[in-house]
Amino acid sequence: MKTIKLPLTLLFFFFATVVFAQKATVRGVILDENNTPLAGVNVTYEDQGTISDLNGYYLLEIPSDQEVVVIFSHVGHKNAKLRFNLSPNEDYELNPVLKIDVEQIPEVVISGRENKRVEGVTTISPEVIRKMVGANAGVENLLKSLPGVNGNDELSTQYAVRGGNYDENLVYVNEIEVYRPFLIRSGQQEGLSFVNSELTSNVEFSAGGFQAKYGDKLSSVLDITYRRPVDFGASVDLSLLGASGSVEGISKNGRLSGILGIRYRDNSLLVNAKETETNYRPKFADAQTYLTYKFTNKFELSFLGNVSLNEYNYRPLTRQTNFGTITDPIALLVFYEGREEDRYNTYFGALKSTWVVSDNYTAKFIGSLYQTTEQEYYDILAEYRLGEVNTEIGSEDLGTVEFTRGIGSQLTHARNDLDALILNVEHKGNLSLDENNIEYGIKYTHEDIRDRVQEYEIIDSAGFSIRPPIFPPNDQPYAADTSPIVPYTNVRAQNDTQIDRISGYAQWSRKTSLGNSELWLNAGVRAHNWTVSGKDITSTTQTVFSPRAQVALKPDWEMDMLFRLSGGVYHQPPFYRELRDSTGTVRPGVEAQKSIHIVFGNDYSFKMWDRAFRLNSEIYYKHLTDVNPYTLENVRIRYRANNSAVAYAYGLDLRLAGEFVPGTESWLSFGYLKTEENINDRGYIFRPTDQRLKFGMLFQDYVKVIPSLKMYLNLTYNTGLPGGSPSYADPYDYQVRLPDYKRADLGVSYVIVDDTKLRESGWLKPFKEFSIGAEIFNIFDVQNSITNTFVRDVYTKVQYSIPNYLTPRVFNVRLTAKF
Repeated sequence: MKTIKLPLTLLFFFFATVVFAQKATVRGVILDENNTPLAGVNVTYEDQGTISDLNGYYLLEIPSDQEVVVIFSHVGHKNAKLRFNLSPNEDYELNPVLKIDVEQIPEVVISGRENKRVEGVTTISPEVIRKMVGANAGVENLLKSLPGVNGNDELSTQYAVRGGNYDENLVYVNEIEVYRPFLIRSGQQEGLSFVNSELTSNVEFSAGGFQAKYGDKLSSVLDITYRRPVDFGASVDLSLLGASGSVEGISKNGRLSGILGIRYRDNSLLVNAKETETNYRPKFADAQTYLTYKFTNKFELSFLGNVSLNEYNYRPLTRQTNFGTITDPIALLVFYEGREEDRYNTYFGALKSTWVVSDNYTAKFIGSLYQTTEQEYYDILAEYRLGEVNTEIGSEDLGTVEFTRGIGSQLTHARNDLDALILNVEHKGNLSLDENNIEYGIKYTHEDIRDRVQEYEIIDSAGFSIRPPIFPPNDQPYAADTSPIVPYTNVRAQNDTQIDRISGYAQWSRKTSLGNSELWLNAGVRAHNWTVSGKDITSTTQTVFSPRAQVALKPDWEMDMLFRLSGGVYHQPPFYRELRDSTGTVRPGVEAQKSIHIVFGNDYSFKMWDRAFRLNSEIYYKHLTDVNPYTLENVRIRYRANNSAVAYAYGLDLRLAGEFVPGTESWLSFGYLKTEENINDRGYIFRPTDQRLKFGMLFQDYVKVIPSLKMYLNLTYNTGLPGGSPSYADPYDYQVRLPDYKRADLGVSYVIVDDTKLRESGWLKPFKEFSIGAEIFNIFDVQNSITNTFVRDVYTKVQYSIPNYLTPRVFNVRLTAKF
């Protein structure tokens, strides 16, 4: 792997040595009388101020060497006034407690969430993410309960949004773009998501029509903010699926703060419950840290680091899958030899500096380096019997194969290696002029990928080798064939590819009025230039421009209602995987996929049962050109790399969220989607992610007489996806859908210690929170399938699509503690 060295340290050091105006800082967490953090508290002095975030955290800069009166105000609480006289650059921590005001204030305070509502961004509470149950719990698990977001594999953290695929989603952590491994082909190989839920303080998600400041992808943006500690703390989460822990703290002078998270995951409990009997020994572990140092009140430097080590050792033994109909039941019985050994090791580091140049202008500088080394080695021989099943009730042989329709074997082999290095250097600026806000950014990216693909598949049926479908037909096994024996599929390639990118954006936002109504405007444009080069590759350069806009109107009505229209032209310049076709060859001339995206949304906030609720509605339409067709096998995407299709997607998303049970947040989701593509003018067919209907529910509850006993339910119903097709096949011949995906996960926990039940003595005294619980995954034991395996009956020459089932009902126990 080629190494690249840039003087990033000198760049940050330069800005750290700039002389700034002398100010001091007041920071902390605002609490109510129950020691619960208060969000949306106004912290002001004179005409300056800030608002506490979802965790009650605030930070306010005030003049030094003079007396300043700071006022803390919040709806329904008494104002608190405090006087400060701090030294230059002093960092003072204050955690005020606001008392309930007997005279409730009859006015609405617009908090930071209003801006996200205007942008069409969904904000999710980190506490809901940490508590919600799921086979692969975390941010992505919760996203799948939102309308427009689909995922039919509980072992995978990947998701598809409004007809897009897994490669069309942006993920940021503290404004830093993060990546995932390349070679993963099934959910059980994935292990851990990059995002560590224990470290998060804010989660924002946009399913389309997002602003120009976000990058060049077609479908969605997930924007994560990691927590900045204000005190020492630690947490532990243990279950049969693994363990995680975190520790955080801050220095005495408040300048240095840091948080560290370590995770270990073992999917054996889930994989061993599937229909394939295996010896499965996975090792998924990672460590992440986020550090911040304030050189002055105007300049700070932060570091985000991640090391992820994933080993996947898999030795299948036997499998029996029953399918067909009641009148014609069929079973596939497979005996395996061989094993698979995969490794995905990733290393990521990023430096980010924030320089508050003036009250109106803030500059940010970001540098990141990502490296992944991956290997995928396997040799697996599968010998199968395809036959009729005994269905006689009471028979000793019930469920066994009585008559064999076909026998055969399949040998799969792979020696795939990939080494990728991705470097990013970026500058962002934010300028406020009266009611106008201007944001801009410029970014350079260098991608260096070394890739070796060596895989083949040999199919043997009744003692003869089946030739690939690209060969002329032959009446096997009844007629002799003298042509050479070749694998059914064979991919061999070795690529050395470099991609250099320069991208940038500029956007303008303004809040104004239209009569007595409030009006928000946003307009911007992105530009992206990239060059593909490498060994035996003809260098190719392309450039695209992406204009985008948003308009939001809040009428002067008694109802709290907001209307939003957004869209633009979205381009997705090809990443390495999109440049590589099914033969492993890199096609440098692949163009950026293009989508004209229009979204119309409505947000309606109202009271029901004297509690706050919100109904979000969006209709959308996408017109896609220069589409790069692909096949989807489990979670592996293989592109044709030829921009040979056009496509469309349209749909409706609804979400009702609020306190269905007092003191808890729950929601109901509904989504309708239709997406089709036309490849080479052959007519429209379903796209691989055409998930027509989606219902989701996330529900929290507690026992009224035992409020410490809590329940969490995550329920999903998705209509079936197209069943997929082999990478070598014509997708027009494979348009049968999989069965509907139905899943419900239930968690029950008992809270022994929390903010309202702190212990003053005994072994529980050090704990701020302590709970134990049990979880049931797939409580109705539904047989969901993710893809099909295609097996041919040698006698009838019928090819059967045999479902690959996901996990059945599984039980888990969980312990959570915070210090």
